[in-house]
Parts: sequence; structure tokens; C-alpha cells
Amino acid sequence: MELKMLKIIFVCALTALAPLTHANAMEPYEYAQPSSLASKALLLDVAEIGSRLVAVGEYGHIIYSDDRGGNWTQAKNVPTRNTLTSVTFLDDKTGFAVGHDATILKTEDGGENWSLKYIEQRGENPLFGLQFSGATYGVAVGAFSTVMETKDGGETWAQRPLIENGYDDFHLNDLFKDAAGNLYIPAEFGVVYKSKDGGRTFTAIQTAYEGSFWGGMALANNSLLIWGMRGNAYVSRDKGQSWVRSETNTDQSISGGTQLANGTILLTGLSGLVLVSKDNGRTFEANVRADRLSFAAVSSKSDGEVLLYGDPGVLSQELAN
Repeated sequence: MELKMLKIIFVCALTALAPLTHANAMEPYEYAQPSSLASKALLLDVAEIGSRLVAVGEYGHIIYSDDRGGNWTQAKNVPTRNTLTSVTFLDDKTGFAVGHDATILKTEDGGENWSLKYIEQRGENPLFGLQFSGATYGVAVGAFSTVMETKDGGETWAQRPLIENGYDDFHLNDLFKDAAGNLYIPAEFGVVYKSKDGGRTFTAIQTAYEGSFWGGMALANNSLLIWGMRGNAYVSRDKGQSWVRSETNTDQSISGGTQLANGTILLTGLSGLVLVSKDNGRTFEANVRADRLSFAAVSSKSDGEVLLYGDPGVLSQELAN
């Protein structure tokens, strides 16, 4: 199965989910095993914190690099072997990683050590994204409209509805923030959810697309870019109220993206797909790696090189002039 470990593809196998409980009392858990191959196993997301990169993936693997991906060190004291799907940082020290079984981890030393803040050991709902609107309030989102909320800086978490009295059961596949602090959730059936109050409430925005969006990001020019299945990517220039389809020149699904310091946008996805845009996401040049490996995330290394994260761990990709 191509990139069977992609954060959203994982959900396709979860057909008989146990209900979420509210057991914040931690049961005995296993720690991620030290492995010399941690940077060569499946990785699903990466965060850039100054000069440090922190990547997360299967088996509870968390790795970090202080030389733009030249060398990687596995984090110590990671109290889970669950697959981790997303990582984000509030500053250069405080960060969070989320994953399967509603796992939520916290670091206070830049990703070198982690503590377990929440887990549902009798459930299977994965979380796919997490954002904070301040030092104390944050939300995490995941499968089947799962929303977790913290009001104390991530020390405790509780489940709450996505929309009060709402009945959507969509997978919430990512969570990202724009420069004004608005939050956006790319979801299924062409829906994007937006919050103007830091995640406390969300409203649904219907795009022209009817399929699933898997991710998104805010661009340097204050536009928004979202992407998903079958090569679909859309740009919004009015804070998500309307969306225009990008010309991606591919029908392969897109799973991750970043924008380089020079404005170039990189997207990556299944079967070796690497997309490059130099016009703020209006059009993309499609490239396919000869190895046809699939990737879930991408980060900058230099203006002429990026790092791809996916099935084979971390690989470098040079960009054409």
C-alpha cells in the first residue's frame, strides 16, 4: 500500500473504533525504543524551530537535527510507541506531538525529552494536528471530528464538539494558523473549518471540491493554500472565504508542503510526487522521483535543496534551477 502510513490513510483502516473515554489517569505505557534506523523509518511530520528540525513518525520515533538534516539524533524519554502524526512548537523549547490513540506529548527542551499528557488506550482515534492560540489555550483535531481542548498549557486535555450542536463526522486532517491567528482545518467533502477565536469555535466553509483535503498552510503573502486527493490544491486570498483551484498538472494525491525563504512553494505526496510553484500557488510544475517513494512532509534545507519525510525516513531532494 502506497505510503500506508500517511496520517489520513491510517484512518481508512479504522472501521471499528471503540468510543473515546475520558481516562486521563495514565495506565502503564511503553517508551519508544532507541534505534539507529529512526531517521530511516516512516516519518510523517516535521517542525522547524530556528535552526533545529524535529520530525515524528511510527513507533513513537522523534528525531531532531541541528545541522539542517545532516545528522539526526533520536529523542530520549518518548513515552509511547504509537505512531505520531504531527508536531508543532510554541517557541524554541515548548512543543507538542500528537498521534494514534489520541496521544498527546509535550516537550520543554526543544524536542530532546517528552512527557505524556493524554492517551486513550481503549480507543483508536488518531489526532492529526494541534495549535495553540496563546500560552494556555490549545486544540488538537483528528478522525471523526475529534477535538481535544486544553486550557492550562497542555497539561490536561478534554474532548469537546467541533461545532456546538453540529453533526458532522468528518475526519479533521490538519490544523494550521495564518498570520492573524485564524485557525483552519482541511477536512473531507471539500470542507474547510475556520476559527476566528483561536479554536474555541469553528464554522464550515464549503469549497468547489467534493473530495478530501489533507493539509494546508499560510503563505508569506497572506494567502492560504490547501491540498489533498487526486492532485487537488486550492488557494484563498480572502482568509478562506473563497477558494480557487491551482493548476498542479498531476492526479497524484498531495500530502505535505512548505514555502522556502525565496517564496518557492514545495508540495509532496504519493508515488514520488514533488510539486514546485514560483507564483504563490497558482500553478505548479510536477516532478516525479525515479524511486517513486511516497512522502508525507517536506522542509527547507536551502533555496536549492529540501528534505522529504515519508516511507524511507528522511531524504534530500535537489531543486532544478
